[in-house]
Amino acid sequence: MQQYIFPFNTLSAKDTAKVGGKNASLGEMIQNLSGLGIQVPDGFAVSVDAYYHFLEYNNLTQRIQDILNSLDRQSLSNLASVGARCRELVLSGNLPEAVAKAVKENYSQLMEKGLSHSVAVRSSATVEDSPTASFAGQHESYLNVTGSESVLKAIRQCYASLFNDRAIKYRMDNNFTDMQVGLSVAVQRMVRSDIGSAGVIFTIEPENGNKNIIYITGAWGLGESVVQGAVNTDEYYLFKNGIEYNRECIVYRSLGSKEQMLVYGEGENNTMWRTTTPSLRDQFILSDEEVHLLGKWSLQIEKHYRMPMDIEWAKDGATNKLYIVQARPETVHTNRKSIAITEYKMISEQPPILVGKAVGRSIVTGNVAIVKSLADSANVKQGDIIVADITNPDWNALLKKAVCIVTNKGGRTSHASIVARELGIPAVVGTMNATEKLTDGQRITVSCAGGDEGCVYNGHIPWHEKTIELQSIPKIRTGAMFILADPLKALHYATYPNTGVGLLRMEFMISNTIQVHPMALVKYSDLPGDTEKKQIDALTRRYADKKQFFIDKLAESIGLVAAAFYPKDVIVRMSDFKTNEYMKLLGGKYFEPEEENPMLGFRGASRYYHERYREGFGLECAAVKKVREEMLLTNVKVMIPFCRTVAEAQQVLQTMENFGLKRKQNNLDVYVMAEVPSNILLASEFAQLFDGFSIGSNDLTQLTLGIDRDSAIVSGLFDESNAAVKMLIQNLIDVAHQKGVKVGLCGQAPSDYPDFARFLVSCGIDSVSFNPDAIVRGIQNISEAEVKIKPLLEVASDTQNRY
Repeated sequence: MQQYIFPFNTLSAKDTAKVGGKNASLGEMIQNLSGLGIQVPDGFAVSVDAYYHFLEYNNLTQRIQDILNSLDRQSLSNLASVGARCRELVLSGNLPEAVAKAVKENYSQLMEKGLSHSVAVRSSATVEDSPTASFAGQHESYLNVTGSESVLKAIRQCYASLFNDRAIKYRMDNNFTDMQVGLSVAVQRMVRSDIGSAGVIFTIEPENGNKNIIYITGAWGLGESVVQGAVNTDEYYLFKNGIEYNRECIVYRSLGSKEQMLVYGEGENNTMWRTTTPSLRDQFILSDEEVHLLGKWSLQIEKHYRMPMDIEWAKDGATNKLYIVQARPETVHTNRKSIAITEYKMISEQPPILVGKAVGRSIVTGNVAIVKSLADSANVKQGDIIVADITNPDWNALLKKAVCIVTNKGGRTSHASIVARELGIPAVVGTMNATEKLTDGQRITVSCAGGDEGCVYNGHIPWHEKTIELQSIPKIRTGAMFILADPLKALHYATYPNTGVGLLRMEFMISNTIQVHPMALVKYSDLPGDTEKKQIDALTRRYADKKQFFIDKLAESIGLVAAAFYPKDVIVRMSDFKTNEYMKLLGGKYFEPEEENPMLGFRGASRYYHERYREGFGLECAAVKKVREEMLLTNVKVMIPFCRTVAEAQQVLQTMENFGLKRKQNNLDVYVMAEVPSNILLASEFAQLFDGFSIGSNDLTQLTLGIDRDSAIVSGLFDESNAAVKMLIQNLIDVAHQKGVKVGLCGQAPSDYPDFARFLVSCGIDSVSFNPDAIVRGIQNISEAEVKIKPLLEVASDTQNRY
């Protein structure tokens, strides 16, 4: 006997054939996850049997198939007319009385529960939301539907959406026959996110597929705005271990502009756009507690389904309750089997004319094709760069012509972003005004090779491109680590062969993210009311305690890197600005002395216990402590730069302990930079105080040879391979290993000079840290050195996989 209605709470994942992927997943969550506190809005599914009965009742199956048989499947020149004729046929049909009656009865029961005054009517295809083909966005959904007759009408519109142009094309591309896909419909109570917020969650980081991260994005109003990519969203990156142990899990966040919001409409318009108020634009859409709860739910959903998931969430503004309204398998990274890395690097330093969020990591050039609607499709040529306000699923066939997509609006979960990833092309989304700044036919170059930020340049700008086969990169015994400064690039570089981060430069995070001198925040109330204080006020406007601004922002920058590489070591060097560099920070001029030679002056360790900066160092320590103890990122280690004497080392360690960072407590390792000859001459004493040395080859060469490395006149004498420098390195490694202490080196020489790599390997160095663009070349140089210096049998028997 045919059954036309299934309440969600009677369904499970095995019912896909009866009610489609979306409905089966909703039932699965209600049945199996509601006990964990996960809230899913109630509703019912109109079955696939009801759809087939509708086709039979109206004698549509063969008539639709006959129309589809007329489709030119090579050129698709008549796709629009074929699709329109099919949809017209479906919309002309009537729902069988048995189906209509069952829908009305169940809709009335849903309303009698007093849960909502309106419902969402969503398509749920039998092959939808599978691990191999998501069908996301191919079929229609209707929001804020009120009244049984409107529900019946929306169901027929969902049926008709099976024959949207994009859905027909998608079935072709994924090798489904035309009538193979059956359609169920979800009738689900609306969450009042129109007066709340909504968005999307990926249980792996969507851009690089990092499995340590859960990514949450969203905006004010109905979630359709986020799915469409019509708004620039807020973003949160969560560390899964922090969620597991109910600790601080937000390792990074960014505030989106959220210029508009989708809300309930009136009359014929179920929804409408409204301009977001300045106050709402400047607020995050969720509290930290709400972000933590969504993170917890998402992790539970991923564990239940045993695969990465793409989830939609909504917050009811009337009750302040959170809901999961949809969950499907993530398909892009789950199905991707990457065996190569292509590195791109811009040659020119020309400034970009537009910036936005980067999707992908390549560089392309092409002519602009501005698209406002499908009516502009004839103007798009193969190899163009499509520029639009936003994209939508109707454009999927059109977008396949493009080498890149640039949009005014949207974030990393927008339609443009998702399609770009599926097509393997870059995109820059959320540029704000690309359609105004760019013109049809204009030649542009788009770079997504710079991490989080995507840049658009005028003209054809040259770049370097190099493809590296991952299988060709040799395994080595010596650790190969990164030198990093930009946290937003960490998720990408974590995909490379590596053993962690040997040098994370704190000062770059301070200058780029915080921008304020730490002492200006410590002594905020003493600052004069000048322009710089107004700038500080603007940056710290959400913080009554200005010091906490520094701690939180620095912790999030470090936390994102540590989460990206977890559980590998991330060695954070405490700030190593020189006085002239500190002075450039907001408020810095009030706290920094004028020095004749800042390179050899008040820098590194000497600042940390000095009254001029001690409290600022305390903020640095508090940030590291937060990352390690609250975020549970204990893979973070600390490194002290430019530590001149043993007595100074003792003072620094005591100062750190006073600020809550005690060496060996909670497995905290503390390293010291070996860049002053005294570090090496007294290596035995330093080794008793620290857990490792990191050779800073630039400063060590400078101070050993007495050369100002910034002087062009004597730059020819600067040589890291000088015998005196190498002698110091050899001595340090020998002494350190005698004391059971590790030694690494941070510098360019091992990647540039195979002989220098061979020298380091012969000394038995534990690790070498490279700039990202040099790590592959460095690994190759070290591999060649290891083969020449160490017996092949020893290399082969090393069972520790370094990456």
